[in-house]
Amino acid sequence: MATEPVLAAFQLTALQRRHSVSSHVLSDYWELTKPEVNFLIAMTTVAAFCLGSPKPFVHFPWMVLLHTLLGTVLVASGAGTLNQLIERRFDAQMRRTARRPIAAGRIEPVHALIFGSLLSLAGTIYLALAVRPAASLLALLTLSAYLFFYTPIKRRTPWCTLAGAFPGAMPVLIGYVAATGKLDSEAWQLYAILFLWQFPHFMAIAWMYREDYARAGYRVLPIGTEKTRFMGWQSVLPALALVPVAVAPMALRHANPIFVTGTLLVSLGFLYFAARLALIRLNQSARWLLLVSILYLPLALLLVVLAKV
Repeated sequence: MATEPVLAAFQLTALQRRHSVSSHVLSDYWELTKPEVNFLIAMTTVAAFCLGSPKPFVHFPWMVLLHTLLGTVLVASGAGTLNQLIERRFDAQMRRTARRPIAAGRIEPVHALIFGSLLSLAGTIYLALAVRPAASLLALLTLSAYLFFYTPIKRRTPWCTLAGAFPGAMPVLIGYVAATGKLDSEAWQLYAILFLWQFPHFMAIAWMYREDYARAGYRVLPIGTEKTRFMGWQSVLPALALVPVAVAPMALRHANPIFVTGTLLVSLGFLYFAARLALIRLNQSARWLLLVSILYLPLALLLVVLAKV
């Protein structure tokens, strides 16, 4: 009888240990899906869907939006998982990514392959059945371009950002076509905004972790002195192009001046921090640009959507 409290304590400890292991496994699989990236993808998909939806708010197709979000995020989660699977050896060489689940050895590659493939397949089929085949086709095109074009080219040329910007901007097309069944000038404006936004955003990351990327063999920046000029141009020119791309269509439609002015101001602010990094090539400048880029995207998309309402 005296041993019962001791046995109970051992059983409780074992249960707690199993619970802790299960929580860590779930956390690792959650990390594989790149939730922070999925948040941005979901946000841009919603903005595009809202811009394209022809129905007033009282008749807004909420269920179609939810189906679109679920399918798109499933495909994006699969893409993030398979990307980490492909890059696991290189991720292990970078301080920023060495603790990722596959790179750190916490998840077996074969399990990641199955998990990522199932997510991608489920999302593609779900979009085809619950939304539109066109949305599913765009998602499949995005997945293929991201995994088989952008991912391997990162180790070959600094122009990989350009290659990745094409599939990176596709979520807005998925959201828009889900709402309308077609792609028109409004859809391509959103695509252009997201396409251009990626350059300053990623240049900030590339500059902050340039030594890390070089250690793993990623050629996100040129070798030698050319990298500073390359980073500067890829930060400033797209940010400069964003000003007319974001503002001009709204002005031509005679949108509310408040929204036009707001879009102009946030775009000029984004340009300022991109130019600041190009001139003051410090990690602190890169961190500021990264922060501003994360704030700029939802603000710009929100203003574009509100200008149409």
